[in-house]
Amino acid sequence: MLSYVSSRVLQTVAVLLVISFIAFLLVQNLGDPLAILLPPDATLAQRDALVRALHLNQPIVARFFSFVVDMLHGNFGISYRTQEPVAKLIAERFPATAELAFVSLLITIVIGIPAGVYCGVRPRSWMARAIMFTSIAGVTLPNFVVGVVLIAVFSVRLGWLPSFGRGATVNLGFWTTGLLTRSGWESIILPAIALSTFQVTFVIRLLRTQLMEVGRSEHIRFARARGLPDRRIWYVYAIKNTLLPVITIMGLQLGNIIAFSVVTENVFAWPGLGTLFLQSIQAADIPVIAVYLIFVGAVFMVINLAVELSYPLIDPRILKRTS
Repeated sequence: MLSYVSSRVLQTVAVLLVISFIAFLLVQNLGDPLAILLPPDATLAQRDALVRALHLNQPIVARFFSFVVDMLHGNFGISYRTQEPVAKLIAERFPATAELAFVSLLITIVIGIPAGVYCGVRPRSWMARAIMFTSIAGVTLPNFVVGVVLIAVFSVRLGWLPSFGRGATVNLGFWTTGLLTRSGWESIILPAIALSTFQVTFVIRLLRTQLMEVGRSEHIRFARARGLPDRRIWYVYAIKNTLLPVITIMGLQLGNIIAFSVVTENVFAWPGLGTLFLQSIQAADIPVIAVYLIFVGAVFMVINLAVELSYPLIDPRILKRTS
């Protein structure tokens, strides 16, 4: 078990270093930080001080090492657009994106898993056929189209929910949340639904396919031959054999929700990392873009690591296969 964990952790660290190096090259080769950060009447002493602060007087290997060390200490550079530390901008926007991702994942779990299990257990029922027919729209329609439709119906036509913003928030000191206010919940419903639409339909189709495939396997046929009730066969033996792919996909979907919230946040003017990323692209704010790419890569790698470390707990045979 220790060798399995250590190998996965080392792989994760190696990939994160590669992502960091790519982001470092992006920062170093796009734009001129001196021209952007210094005023037109800057003195030579100010220029030299900024060169030393940004480590521009060092070889590229030393600069990359300084880049990684600074990141480990929470120093992600200065934004070209706002002249503020990138770490501050990320910290201010991260709670909004994290809460949107959490609510979207909650919707995915609450709706997608029960519907997928039902469609897999009773694929010929009229309700399962209706769910699968409806899921076609969730798979094919882009997030921004779903968002625009939700705004047109529930905000413009019915006036039930707000179409933009995060609503009132509560500052807890270490976290700014909108989940403790009514307007915060009203504001998060539409973007969370829009962001979770594809995830819900994807989980439904995945679970249905996995359960139907497991239902045709030899051990399920043997369980039926022994006279075990269908409820026990499906909800004990069959679902247990679908846990690995489902957990893998759910972990990746959480990463996708965070990474691909850019469009949804833009449609609903949600003040999260996705909106910050778009604003940085428009202003060619390279440090923020680079840190965002590192952040998204780190999210995917940490989630993937957590999923892989959970495999032996679900199926101990994995340790024998990897040994």
